[in-house]
Amino acid sequence: MTLSNNIFDETIIGCQKCKRLVEYAKETLENGKKKEFLNEDYWCKPVPSFGSLESEILIVGLAPGKHGAGRTGRPFTGDYAGEILYKALHEAGFSNSESALSLNDGLELKNVRIANAVRCAPPQNKPLNQEILNCRPFLIQEIELMSNLKVVLTLGGLAHRQVLLCIGEKQSQFKFGHEKVHSIENKNWKLVNSYHPSRYNINTGRLTYEMFLAVIQKLAN
Repeated sequence: MTLSNNIFDETIIGCQKCKRLVEYAKETLENGKKKEFLNEDYWCKPVPSFGSLESEILIVGLAPGKHGAGRTGRPFTGDYAGEILYKALHEAGFSNSESALSLNDGLELKNVRIANAVRCAPPQNKPLNQEILNCRPFLIQEIELMSNLKVVLTLGGLAHRQVLLCIGEKQSQFKFGHEKVHSIENKNWKLVNSYHPSRYNINTGRLTYEMFLAVIQKLAN
């Protein structure tokens, strides 16, 4: 089956499977906006992926942040993790800018698509198991639609597990580890791991920008 970016994105945006996440989005719109964004129109819907389905590289994160992608409507846009991710992508030559502020900022990716394992912003950044399960078919379909796919980068253990489940592989055979590169023979592509570029991981020193950039640079090899 061949789908355009727009058609696939619309199927994601229209999803209403998870009542808890739908209610959380409604609550955010009504009284959960951050003080500095009070005058902004929050997205508060499932967040579609960013980048072309024709890309050779897919980056998979956990879920939209409430005041990041949950506000702007684009993965890793408008929050701290996005600052790290898009700076590294730009430095490695995968985008035209390191600035990711809104849907209208002119940012373009080069041969990279960015998705999340869960498409809605969950309370406390912690999706429930059923919500992860409800969202998995989108990632399965996305991987199938990316006919040029050569590399998948998972940001964190949850994203790593979801990608493996999507393609019918066992985690015991492909253990998560920062900077690990796994060869997925039945898909003819590589699975690369990185710690998530969250504020917590950066502030605690578990991940540095230099460590993260080194992983991003591997995607071109």
